[in-house]
Amino acid sequence: MPKVTIDRNICKGCELCVNACPRKILALSKDSINAKGYHPAEVVDAEKCIGCAMCAMMCPDVAIKVER
Repeated sequence: MPKVTIDRNICKGCELCVNACPRKILALSKDSINAKGYHPAEVVDAEKCIGCAMCAMMCPDVAIKVER
C-alpha cells in the first residue's frame, strides 16, 4: 500500500494537491494550524491511495512524499 507523508510545517494550504488527487483522499485540516498559520493538507482516506504521486508533483513547496 502506498504511503503519503505531508510535512505539515512546510504546507501552506494552497489546495493544489487536494485538487490534483484523482481519488480525492486529501483535504485541508479543519482542526489544526501549522506554525505559519495555515491549515495544512492531510490524508483523509489512506486506503484509497493508488500511489500515483500527483499530489507530490503538484506541491510547489515539496511538502509531500509518496512511498510505493
